[in-house]
Amino acid sequence: MTDYHGRAVVVTGGTGALGQAVVRALLARGASCVVPYVAPAEAERFPFKDRVTLVGPVDLASDDDAARVYDRAGAIWASIHLAGGFAMTAIGETMRVDVLKMLEMNLVTCQLCCAAAVRALRRTGQGGRIVNVAARPALEPRLAAGMAAYGASKAAVAALTQALAEEVAADGILVNAVAPSIIDTPANRAAMPKARHELWPKVDEIAATILFLASPDNRVTRGAIVPVYGKS
Repeated sequence: MTDYHGRAVVVTGGTGALGQAVVRALLARGASCVVPYVAPAEAERFPFKDRVTLVGPVDLASDDDAARVYDRAGAIWASIHLAGGFAMTAIGETMRVDVLKMLEMNLVTCQLCCAAAVRALRRTGQGGRIVNVAARPALEPRLAAGMAAYGASKAAVAALTQALAEEVAADGILVNAVAPSIIDTPANRAAMPKARHELWPKVDEIAATILFLASPDNRVTRGAIVPVYGKS
């Protein structure tokens, strides 16, 4: 059980299915969590709204809004970037707007939050941790057939993670990412009712990997894109 007492952690995408599992696990280990949100309805139905610092509404693809989250967070230990989006679009139907949307939702939000997190962590001078979320198609691009723009955007997140890990290693900031396969969420089950859901990685299982990477117990791992595929 990793101890997060006295440590503040930003969790983007914290109101989503995986995000809630991560926040729940962090709170159970004594962390204080800062959770940005896009729409007021997200904050209202968030089950941990009375136990975290909610910041929003914000657009994490905006320099100013991303910076505002970390200004509000103050001295942090870690930043976990789960915010993103998905679209299944065949290449013949993919337009410029579709490509840019995937890049903005996945790469741009991650890049801006990484930048703001690095500035915040450098202010403390105590090092820290950053964890991003790529996806299995980032490591196995053929799996992005039918969703190439999404796959490319997540591959960019993986590349960003590895480059940033090298850039900030001397600051004691360890940067890694997880790469899930299809996550076992209600939305994914509804979209693929005939799939073998029991093989998919569970949100709590992925959260456990993220918490280790973001923890002080992780002393040496950086630049890793960790597969979290479950049995799938």
